[in-house]
Amino acid sequence: MRRTLLLIPHEIASIPVFGFGWTLGLMVLAALGITAYLISKRQDAVGFWKANALVWLMGAGVVTMLMPGIELESVTGEPVGMAIRGYGVMLLLGVALSVWLAVYRGRRYGIPEEIMLGIAPWLLIGGIAGARLFYVIEYRDRFFTGDAVSTIRNLLNFTEGGLVVYGSFIGGFLASLFYVVRHKLPFLRMGDAIVPSLFIGLCIGRIGCLMNGCCYGNACEPNWSALHFPNASPVYEDQLATGDLLGLKMDAARSRVESVVPMSLAARSGIEEGDRITKFGTVRSVEVADPAKPLEDAPLGVVAVIDGKEHYWSSSQLPLTANPVAPSQIISSIGALILSLGLCLFSRFTVRDGFVMLVGFASYAVLRFVMEMLRNDEPGQFGTELTIAQWVSIVVLMLSSGGLLWLSMRQFPEDRSHQAGPAGG
Repeated sequence: MRRTLLLIPHEIASIPVFGFGWTLGLMVLAALGITAYLISKRQDAVGFWKANALVWLMGAGVVTMLMPGIELESVTGEPVGMAIRGYGVMLLLGVALSVWLAVYRGRRYGIPEEIMLGIAPWLLIGGIAGARLFYVIEYRDRFFTGDAVSTIRNLLNFTEGGLVVYGSFIGGFLASLFYVVRHKLPFLRMGDAIVPSLFIGLCIGRIGCLMNGCCYGNACEPNWSALHFPNASPVYEDQLATGDLLGLKMDAARSRVESVVPMSLAARSGIEEGDRITKFGTVRSVEVADPAKPLEDAPLGVVAVIDGKEHYWSSSQLPLTANPVAPSQIISSIGALILSLGLCLFSRFTVRDGFVMLVGFASYAVLRFVMEMLRNDEPGQFGTELTIAQWVSIVVLMLSSGGLLWLSMRQFPEDRSHQAGPAGG
């Protein structure tokens, strides 16, 4: 797990990096340099700034007002800098590889490069918007707080995670459909060219999930493939909140102790089966935290009131890592890679437009349904044990299967023989 790849410091030489500081100063120097260059070349500097001043002013506003507000804070509440997240970096890398593969495949399908590059922003923006909206709707209680500023900040903070793949598919599909219809492009052929590239992006994105610690698997027995996440990771916090790392099991309402593991931390603290719980929650062990580092890096502890007695277990008393869990992120990444390569290979043997796209959707529906069995981060929905992703998988599989049957029974004059453009994956 490597949630933060790089922490840009709050200040350098006692001057803030963001706000009225280094970044704004560099923007001013760049503006002066551009102006001097245009004047030296006897070009219209005034016209340039009339056309671009708004963009530069918006950038200055972001640097001075928005970016200081998203800096991380220490345990003392002081800003310590801005985090460059591993999840966000992998997301951008996945997007870049997806666009590259889509452009490459587009040549084979006779689709000009400029069209593939033109639809890419629609897929990206629609995909991210759909992925975030799906997540926000599913976990709306985490976002809509009483503070409007905090709510907006939480909604926009997607580079730390909180994107649902199915939401990205839906959002990207609708956005790209609008682009295709508007420009009167062959929808099925575009889908065949693009869909395999989406899964290479998913492959890289799941590595970002691994670095972020999200989308983790079910608890499992220790083995060579099991993952052990550190304190302050999502799975560690969840296992701590349920009492697993303390050696106790609570009822669904967390109001009574159902059982205690002998010789566990809970047992050594005198907690017994049947004890009444009036308070139980995780806290940051600020007493052992480094004041120069972000608060989010402070290890977790537990505070509880059980049978009228107050308890506090600091991070130094707790296990160093969470109980082992299945490597769901790694398995999902490998599955997406196999799916992308398999679709590229399959596209060499089919000439019916739309088959590659629909086979890709159907295959991912099966893969995701199975992967949900290995994951432990989503509850069942609609009174069943099936997660929302599994329900969506069932719908996607049914629609894709129906589409494949429809394509198989009809003849289309636009079906290709893959003679347009050079051969390729």
